[in-house]
Amino acid sequence: MKTYKVVKQAVSTEIADFAYQYFLNKRKVARHLFDSKYISPFTEYWGVWNDTQVPETYSHYSDLVMETLLQKIKPIMEKETEKTVVETYSYARIYKKGDELKRHKDRPSCETSCTMNLGGDEWPIFLEPSGAQGKEGVKVLLNPGDMLIYRGCDLEHWREPFEGDNCGQVFLHYNDLNGEFAEQNKYDGRPFLGLPAWFKNG
Repeated sequence: MKTYKVVKQAVSTEIADFAYQYFLNKRKVARHLFDSKYISPFTEYWGVWNDTQVPETYSHYSDLVMETLLQKIKPIMEKETEKTVVETYSYARIYKKGDELKRHKDRPSCETSCTMNLGGDEWPIFLEPSGAQGKEGVKVLLNPGDMLIYRGCDLEHWREPFEGDNCGQVFLHYNDLNGEFAEQNKYDGRPFLGLPAWFKNG
């Protein structure tokens, strides 16, 4: 595989829409539970609004539906990358108007990653395939069910300010099973998939 690749309809539009509607519903329920003080604002089980990368935007580390997608997409990742991979973690967001994803590279658990469009308004992602910093980059637009595979630790990637209302994306991360970080990053240091972040290396 080159430094990035678009896979059309990695999941069907029906599955993508199911995941998107599920996540919209979860955001609504979580907001009510937080605002009504039924649950602590510090709990991560229902998702958070304190992600430092995109502040005040609903996101969720290791939601069970998204972790299941992480497992189901694994054969596609192996086929497209021609590598045996191990799952590390999933991360999902519903972006809102005005959100911006700054240029960045990812941590070692994101050695081989994909971003999948679940639904909502169009919003392209940009990446720099040469690995050089500060260049203009390539614009990639995904439809629901499409995914972009890229080497998150090597390539800068970003999104310009969002002009739509909502956009649901899930990030699915893997390591090369034969790579340097595979053993320590398996399941992102958790005993198994689906557990919250505080189970890391526990």
